[in-house]
Amino acid sequence: MRVYIIGNDGIILCREPPAAVNEGEIVVASNEELHAAQLSGKRLLALWNALPDVEKRKKVGDRDALIDQLWSAVEALPDPDQQSDTKPPSKQEAVVAMLQRSEGATVDEVASAMGWQRHTVRGLFSGTLKKKLGLTLASTQEERGRVYRIAAPEQA
Repeated sequence: MRVYIIGNDGIILCREPPAAVNEGEIVVASNEELHAAQLSGKRLLALWNALPDVEKRKKVGDRDALIDQLWSAVEALPDPDQQSDTKPPSKQEAVVAMLQRSEGATVDEVASAMGWQRHTVRGLFSGTLKKKLGLTLASTQEERGRVYRIAAPEQA
């Protein structure tokens, strides 16, 4: 359910009616409630002109028509909660990226970055990266400990 809070600084979308409403705010969930709300012409114009991608108005004109247009425009706004089309990289992808860096990564560095236990990192290395994905991991002993890198595939 989409519920809108109309305040002095615009319209806010909520998933459910708020428990308390601040002074001067109006809560509406339908076009009928917006029509019933006691909004001045000046406030209706301000709400309309604050919407993105609308032709700005100087006069209210037909009040009911403006309220209908305002409601349609508000309903067409995207949900702020909606996931964007670009999703963040998965944890597996983040670990692979760490191992592809020229400096590589230690088990402790991966565990710290991912918030995992060391045995989880070792399991990801042997089970997912090596067995499932078929990646070759190279390791070298360096000053900071055993460093792992994804080895370049051998040229045949």
